[in-house]
Amino acid sequence: MRIIAFDVGEKRIGVAVSDPLGITSAPRAFIPASGDDRDVEAMAAAAFAEGAVEIVLGLPRRTDGSMGKEAQRIMDLASKLHELTGLEVVLFDERFTTRIAERALLEANVSRRKRKACIDSMVAQIILQEYLDSRCHPNT
Repeated sequence: MRIIAFDVGEKRIGVAVSDPLGITSAPRAFIPASGDDRDVEAMAAAAFAEGAVEIVLGLPRRTDGSMGKEAQRIMDLASKLHELTGLEVVLFDERFTTRIAERALLEANVSRRKRKACIDSMVAQIILQEYLDSRCHPNT
């Protein structure tokens, strides 16, 4: 009963998957983004390959909590993904996750080139872990 999460960017789609118990998350290789329906198909294929029963998409809210054009694009993508897979698609606030991932990689002294290669999936992992934690501790 794995849950898969995606951080959808313009160039790459970060991917992370939970363990079977839904306690921890782990990054997977990113999916190159095309900006069209091929992204939805690739995400659906990844979800099925991982045996996911639920999909989490990072929702890019502004710092004040409002939603802009990018958030609407993700909501449209979520609808298409649900229609294609039949799986529940949860939108989860992704504010500050990129900063958290960048800080962790900098502290680990990861080179700029290597950071670029893994940042998207690390962000997806953070989104998924925060989602999993919120299910265990809904009031925190």
